[in-house]
Parts: sequence; structure tokens; C-alpha cells
Amino acid sequence: MSKLAITFADELRSRSDQDLAALFKYRPDLVTPVPNDFTSLAARATSTPSLVRALDSLNQWHYQIIEAACVLPEPFKKSELLSITSEESAFALDYLWQMGLLYKEGNNYRTPINLKLLIGDEPVGLGPESAGKVNLNILKDVPKPSMEVLSKLIWGPPRGQISNIKKLGTAIGWLLDNNVLIALDSNTVALPREYAINLRGNKVHKELYIKPNLLSGKKLTQKQIDLAAVANISTILRWCEEFLHNLSDETPTALRTGGIGVRDMKRIAEHLGVEESCAGFIAELCYLSGLVVIDPDDQVLPTSAFDIWLSKPQEERWYSLVVLWLDTSRVSGLIGRTSDKNIAPLGPELDRAGASLIKRTTLKILLENPQTTPELESISEIVKWWNPQRFNAEFVEWNLREAEWLGITGQGAISEFGKNLLTAQDDLGIEKALPKPVDHILIQADNSAVAPGPLTPELSAEMGTIADIESRGGATVYRFSEASIRRGLDHGKTGDQIKTFLTKISKTPMPQPLAYLIADVAKRHGRLRIGSTQTYIRCEDEGLIQQIMHDKKCEHLRLRRIAPQVLVADFELDEIIGELREFGYLPAAENSSGVLLSQPNLRRAKSRPKPPRIVSEFLAPKENIIYSAVKTIRAGERSRKVEPIVPGTSSNETLALLNQFIETQQTLVISYADNNGGVSNRIIEPISISLGSLTARDETTGEITQFRIPRINGVAPTVTISENKADLDL
Repeated sequence: MSKLAITFADELRSRSDQDLAALFKYRPDLVTPVPNDFTSLAARATSTPSLVRALDSLNQWHYQIIEAACVLPEPFKKSELLSITSEESAFALDYLWQMGLLYKEGNNYRTPINLKLLIGDEPVGLGPESAGKVNLNILKDVPKPSMEVLSKLIWGPPRGQISNIKKLGTAIGWLLDNNVLIALDSNTVALPREYAINLRGNKVHKELYIKPNLLSGKKLTQKQIDLAAVANISTILRWCEEFLHNLSDETPTALRTGGIGVRDMKRIAEHLGVEESCAGFIAELCYLSGLVVIDPDDQVLPTSAFDIWLSKPQEERWYSLVVLWLDTSRVSGLIGRTSDKNIAPLGPELDRAGASLIKRTTLKILLENPQTTPELESISEIVKWWNPQRFNAEFVEWNLREAEWLGITGQGAISEFGKNLLTAQDDLGIEKALPKPVDHILIQADNSAVAPGPLTPELSAEMGTIADIESRGGATVYRFSEASIRRGLDHGKTGDQIKTFLTKISKTPMPQPLAYLIADVAKRHGRLRIGSTQTYIRCEDEGLIQQIMHDKKCEHLRLRRIAPQVLVADFELDEIIGELREFGYLPAAENSSGVLLSQPNLRRAKSRPKPPRIVSEFLAPKENIIYSAVKTIRAGERSRKVEPIVPGTSSNETLALLNQFIETQQTLVISYADNNGGVSNRIIEPISISLGSLTARDETTGEITQFRIPRINGVAPTVTISENKADLDL
């Protein structure tokens, strides 16, 4: 392995700066962090993790060429590779060389050993190389029964099982006797690679997939697409807002393993009026944005960032959600899947490597095929061509579904808003397209109210407290009920305050049935009081106490009467309140002093937002970073070469030489001791001397650095190094 690394390192040294820049562009993990020299670069480029990332970035055609390269004995010629693939492979060969997946030895090519290990011992279903002399002419004389055996091995797998090598039939016996098959053990035979390639027509693959298929789908007008998309954008913003308000109103407790439980997700989905898969996606979206967090006491609550988010323009709110979705490695489509345990939103089991890569490829295809709603099978085939190593058909389906929910697409086709997002436009055009918020409602005679558009954040929050959303669309229908009014009372409002609020924002008069409902619930709310002993229940109405004691639905609570107006139970306060409300009673909590407790209007997490880490893909670095990386490696290589020749100098000699080099503006090498006593050579451009320190530009980092003169052990000009300096032109 060491010989391979050195050989590859020598080949890298001979590459031009432009070729090195291309290498870093195609494989950005090689500059994170920047290697010290070419030996380190070669070692990293041939390491298994880096090669896996490089293979993941290959399309199907390039991957097929790599497979073909691993088939050939090394070193192999360009013509040999073209003969078993196609003439077009010359372009792929140059690209794969620039990526560092192949390297040159004169006019020939080699592949790193680790790359062959990743491709496997049987690339493209081909068996081992023949140990003996290969006689391809013998294939012309293969008997028909023997050819039938070979036909099963030609395209792989190349191994076959036999019952006993000592008792062979004539078909297999002939093949073994003529070395067309080789025995791996007493029960296994294999077709040597050379014979298989010949039988394949001197080609490695049945078919080379040089280009992806064309996308098929339904054509739409851009207006149709954008109308659907803007409705989706408005809806996703409302869903997120309702979800977070609901967490504040009815806070779920997180599972022990993290995440929101199945029962809570079902309740949230019913509240939002969506499927549980969509509710899980909304939860993940808010989690990515830091709008929700699991507190140390396991309460799942909105963070203070939610209030800031609500104050932002709608376009900015949408962008903050979708830009994180583009890069996340968490796959919300997995929510609800059962392996060893149920996969929950906000839980730790959702990360999948390559998820972001598949997502961006899917959106890239939509961007290149505007006004087309793709057929799932068609777009899946194209995504597979671009990412054969990471392809997952379910990921593609989920990406399309989530892009539609987000409004990146409308009716399955890329929207103008999606185009602007993916092409990094400053103005996404969402603010102009979305309907303006309204500040009023229309109360109906059947205890419902209609909002003729999206409500302002303040009104939406208030309405969400005292009413349930019944239907959504261009207009939102709210329904007032005993439970919704009780929720408002639990938040510290009074019946009169609820009436005043509704009268103020409604453009229609409040109907009498709604006024009676509010008054009735307000009158009954809090008559029954619950506090903690373990838990006690008290009520001044002894008749109500008697009713609860004789209510069969309450038998499992095991209530005990200790006074005419007081009951006690062994259950927690919250459990008793929840059970009694389910059975039609309207209890309220009180503290140890008998004071009625109202929940705060806004419940927010005590801890700071903790968005999940993202297993991100390496993105192509900017040109200035590539420039610095190439320069740093060249400088590191020069430092390594001059290490033995920096002479020691006295303090006076050091000062004299430094002043001389400052005057001539000459680059020099210093032997410098660091804080830990280690000594290294540094290539610098001296600028000035002041207060016992040398100010110079360090060529390795490109930064202006202070060097303490007493720590400089020696100085030498770089002209002593026989190194050709090439200008970097990116």
C-alpha cells in the first residue's frame, strides 16, 4: 500500500495546478482539512471513506467505466479499456483521471487497491483470472451440453455448485478438463474472467448507459403550476403555525428514546386535518428550523424562535423552512416505520446517508424539465442513472411528495418559486403571490366562523385557542365547541373576554346560541377543583360530588370520599383532569392555597433551540478555497524538501538576514520552534520587524503572522530549493 501511495503521490506532483483544482472541485472532501503535502493528499484520496464518497458522486455510465477498469490487468492501456466498453469511454476516462479514481503510469493507467476492494472481487459478475494459459480458441469446440452450462455463468454470477467434483457429468467434465471452468473447491466451479469476456462478445457490460432516459410526464401551463404552488406555500406555513400553537396548548411528553409518540401524532394529525405522514413531516420541518425542542423535562414545546419566526414576512418564513429541508439528511418518510421499534418524528433514527443527494438530483431533473409533472417510474430511472450507488425509489417518491407540500412544485411540476429557490434568486416572488392577511372573521349562526383569507398571526393564535379548524382552503372555517371554549378558559380568559374579542373582530353579529354556549361553559368551568395530595377533588356542590362517585365511567379512578365536598385519588393531577374532561366534567386545577390555576397564554421551551445535526454532503468549494488549497499543498511540499538544509544562525545573523530579505522582498525559509517545543520549516514573505517579532506572510496559510525572533533557529533563501514555481490560474 505504501508503494501505491508514493506512486500516486508522484503522479499528483506532476499534475498542473489546473488539474489539482479540478480534483478538489470534484472531490471537495480532499480539502477538508487541507493536506500538508502530496503524500498526505494521495493517502487521503485512496482512503476508503474518500473513495466511497467519490463513487457515490458517479453517474451510472462513469461507474460502469470504473467497473471495466477494475476488470483489466494493470497497468492497462487506454485502447484496452475502449475495446471492452466503447469509443465514448475516452471522455469518461479523462474525467475519472481528473477525479483521482485512476492515475497514470506513463501512458498507462492504474486503479487504487482500495477502489478494487470496494468494487469487489467479481466486478460486473466476472470471475477470477485464469491461473493457467488461456486458449480462447477452445471455445469454438465447446459441445452443446457444455455450452448450456456456460450460458448460465456468462453474465454472472460466475460460480456454480456441483454435488461432487469426483462424480461429474460429461458437460461439466469437458469444461474442467479443458480449463474452461476452474474448480474453487470440491463443490464449486467458476468461469475464468478471460473466457467470460470473450463469450460476452469482448465487452464487459450487456449495455452501456451513456445517457439518462428522457423524462416522461404530463404537460401543464406555468400558471396552473404556480397557482397550485402558492396555495401549498400558504398551507404549509399555516400547518406549521397550527402545529406549534397546538404543542403550546396540549403539550405532549416525549418518548424515552426521543421523539413524539404515536398517540400524540394521531391527535396532532386530527387537529391539523392531515394524514399522519404529513403531520410527521411538519414536525420534522419545525424541528430542523429550531422552532420546536424537547425540554429536559421531556416536554415537546415551541421555542422562543417561533415568536420571532411569526413576526417575519411570509417569504422569509418559507425560505427558512425549505432551505434546511434541501440539505437535511433526515428522512421524514420513514416516520411510522417499524423495525425494532417505531420510528418517531424528532427521534434519532431518521438520518440516512445520501438523502440530500437524492433530493437535489430529483429537483435538478424537475428544473431541467419545466412545466412537466413527471411519471414516478420515469423520474426514478433518471435519478438512478445519476446516483446508482445511493438510489432509493422510496426516497424519490417522498421527495416529490414533500416538494409538493412545500410549494416547490405545483401539481408535481417545478414552480417559479421553486426555480427561484434552486437558482439562488434574491426575490423568490412569494410575497407578491400570496394573498394578504385579513383582520376579521364572519361568525355564522351554527357556532362556526369563516376567515375569508389567512388571518394575521395575532388573530390566528387567538382563534386557535378558542375554536377548532373545521376546514381549510381559500377560506378557513372555525368551529366553536364546549371543548374549544374550555381551552380558552384554561388559558386564563374569562367568558366576557372571549365575547368581547369575537364581537370586535367579527363583521357579523354574534348569534345567541354562541353567546349562550360561552356563558354556560364559563359558568361551569372551575366549579370542580383538583389539587395534589396525591390528588384531591373538591366541589361546593355536593350533588356533583355524589354524581361523580356514582358515575360508572369513573370507577377505574378509585375515588375515595373523605368529606362531603372532597374526594381523593392515587392518580396524578393531570391524569384526573384529562379523564374527567373526557367524561363530560369541566374541572380546573388549583394550587395548595386553593387559588385557581390558569395555564400561561404562551408555553415556550425553557431550553434553547437544538436543531438536529445534518449528515451533509460535501459541496464544491469556492474558487478562492481551491486556490488556497493548491497553494498550501505546494508550499507544504517545498517545506518538506528544504527541511534538511536550513542552517542554524545566531541571533545577530538572524536579524541581519531578516533585514536583508525585507529590503529585497525575497521569500525565505525559517526553522521555527512552536509553543510545544516542536521545530518546523516555514516558507514566509517577510514584511517588517518590530518589538522582537517578525511580521510576515505565511505561504502555507496565506495569512499575516507574527513570529518571535528568539524562536527562529535558522534562516535560508528559497532559491536553494530546486523547485519550479508555476503560476496558479483558476
